[in-house]
Amino acid sequence: MENQKREALIKLYDIYNQLLTDKQRLYFEEYYYNDLSLSEISENYEISRNAVFDQLNKVEKLLYSYEEKLHLNEKYDKLFKVTKDKDILNKIENILWGDD
Repeated sequence: MENQKREALIKLYDIYNQLLTDKQRLYFEEYYYNDLSLSEISENYEISRNAVFDQLNKVEKLLYSYEEKLHLNEKYDKLFKVTKDKDILNKIENILWGDD
């Protein structure tokens, strides 16, 4: 997977992960954050490699669908272009993502 696409998916995941199931979050985090292979994930959770693959594809489609409907990432990017002040951006992130 190209690095740009990976980074985009991780960013969307950071925004929309609460809209996913526990298993979807688990597999996504194992694959994208912990850099485990499909085979490693399937062995660790005793499911088929294909089931992991299918779940990751479903999550990818869901993340893009959420962004298409809600545009939160797009709005954040617009705010980021308006200001480069790190303190203001941190406050915006806290408001948007709830990291008080």
